[in-house]
Amino acid sequence: MNIEIVKLNPAAVIPHYAHPGDAGLDLFSIDRAEIPPGETKLIQTGIAIALPINTEAQIRPRSCLALKHSITVLNSPGTIDAGYRGEIGVILINHGKKSFQITPGMKIAQMVIASIIQAKLTIVNQLDETSRCTDGFGSTGTFKY
Repeated sequence: MNIEIVKLNPAAVIPHYAHPGDAGLDLFSIDRAEIPPGETKLIQTGIAIALPINTEAQIRPRSCLALKHSITVLNSPGTIDAGYRGEIGVILINHGKKSFQITPGMKIAQMVIASIIQAKLTIVNQLDETSRCTDGFGSTGTFKY
């Protein structure tokens, strides 16, 4: 699949896969910012993309930032629709106890390109019965060793 990309800022780093076979393209910051504990910041990447119809880009956290610094993508996964042509921004939140510094060129998230299915909704009077029916949260019990 080919995806067209525009560098909106000369400092932008083109997303790339770190290793062959990786699912996510690394996204890089063009911003210098501080995220205090408990706060969020929109971090810009300086790029825009043109996704093919019936695809989306999912913006996901980096496990290294989550584990070492409690930094994650707030609306994870964030979705970029095929029709969007604006700059990709990443909403980061600091769940940690210390301020976190974002620097230009830093890997801040990953972007996974995925196929989508658009559903047609049909209004009915009743849904079919299943073994679960309307049992919700916690209805399957707790796993025991």
